[in-house]
Amino acid sequence: MGDGGGVGVRRRRSRVEVIVEILREALDGANKTRLMYRCNLNFGRFNRYLRELLDAGLLERVAANPEAGMVLYRTTEKGRELLKILEKAGEFLSV
Repeated sequence: MGDGGGVGVRRRRSRVEVIVEILREALDGANKTRLMYRCNLNFGRFNRYLRELLDAGLLERVAANPEAGMVLYRTTEKGRELLKILEKAGEFLSV
């Protein structure tokens, strides 16, 4: 009865799973709001991940419309390489 395995019980995502989601969603470029909502993160948590991924060179800022101040975030080549590695590791671990 109280085993936690019932319907509707959500498992908390790991840090790696969140990073994979962000990198995947930003492959073709996405604005901050789209990334935050698609990855289902609150504002504070999303900003921490965004800063970390930018600082690590895994995401880059791209000016989509400088006059309107629109900025997109895109997965860098380094981020794409990491994404491939993490996805491959996920395949092995989900056996």
